[in-house]
Amino acid sequence: MPLSRANLLKAFDRKKVVEIASQTARIKSYSGDEAEIAEWTADFMSDLGLEVSLKEVAPRRFNVIGIWRGRGRGPSLMYNGHMDTNPAGEGWTRAPLGGETDDNFVYGIGICNMKAGNASFLHATAMLKSTGFEPEGQVILAFVHGELQGGVGTVNLIESGIRADYFIVGEPTELTLLTRHSASFVFQITVLGKTRHLSKREDGIDAVVGLEKLLPRLRALSFTGAASDEDGQLNRINIGVIRCGVSRELFDWRPQQLADVCVVKCAGRFAPSQNLDQAMRDIQTLIDEIEREDPTFKAELKMVEENRIFMPSFHVEHEAPPVVALRNAHQAVTGQTPKVGMHTPARFFGSDAAHLAKVGMVGVLYGPGGQFNTMPDERVAIAEMETASKVYAATVLDIAGSIR
Repeated sequence: MPLSRANLLKAFDRKKVVEIASQTARIKSYSGDEAEIAEWTADFMSDLGLEVSLKEVAPRRFNVIGIWRGRGRGPSLMYNGHMDTNPAGEGWTRAPLGGETDDNFVYGIGICNMKAGNASFLHATAMLKSTGFEPEGQVILAFVHGELQGGVGTVNLIESGIRADYFIVGEPTELTLLTRHSASFVFQITVLGKTRHLSKREDGIDAVVGLEKLLPRLRALSFTGAASDEDGQLNRINIGVIRCGVSRELFDWRPQQLADVCVVKCAGRFAPSQNLDQAMRDIQTLIDEIEREDPTFKAELKMVEENRIFMPSFHVEHEAPPVVALRNAHQAVTGQTPKVGMHTPARFFGSDAAHLAKVGMVGVLYGPGGQFNTMPDERVAIAEMETASKVYAATVLDIAGSIR
């Protein structure tokens, strides 16, 4: 007899999903060293009875793939989640790697991005397994490294030949079905001056002054070529790193001298109707404008490609099968119609969805968390993980099985 959605949802266990999320939050997995979290994830999926492969792509950098083969008579579905996290910044009142919980939240660095989503899908798989469900189509759980370097782990996954008809990426969308997001790239501008001692400052060219002219205009820059106002909303530049000093080695122990080199690294975002070449030309045009206005201003622009790759933009139609399945599942679980589109700050994410879609897979982003992402005391509401677990399980049932 086919498994009913109602009976499936009864298999949810709040204590277990919190335990999974809390355990993963205690494992340090800053981008660049995902070995320990990969081993933990591989062991967990093995205990679920999946076929598990643990592939070391670079020293201490792993992809972990769990395959639930099913009967081979239906469409295949991939869950894609990255294991790497951002580093913890200042201002935490809880241990970033403590995996602390209270009645409402699980806390920890990376719990939003995206250990809560990963925990929710692992528990969704456990829910399905506990009912004796066997999928018609193959279900793939792909946990990857290096999403924060532009998706190097998922690109390696694709190059290894792993494919599915449909996918879900569990980024923290605040349970919005995110169907469009920006492209993600990193660039660097080096502002050049001429150093002198502060006693003869008038005879030098202060690169810091040049940088001050550049930054407000850079923040306000929108790239050309957006096909719609909606696409225009996906334009943004963030100034993330500034270093100034003497010479290109940026010596910083002599503040009595004018800085003759300032380096600023920025993250850029643009829409599906725009492209990287044009975005870089737009930035160069801004630099050229300032140089014409001030002959002492000199700057060099380049892409930052060390240890990272370009992450394309993403778009999927609202009536695509995985979007419809997730929308129906969310409504069945919550009794409410979900938001579909780009009604969330997650529209400025880059994500592995772009790489998966580029090779012909069809999918959507949907995951718990987001409100408290990348901030001190990062946390995700347990209620959101409950919803995500149930929605993921019901979506697998819909796409890879049959419901009644």
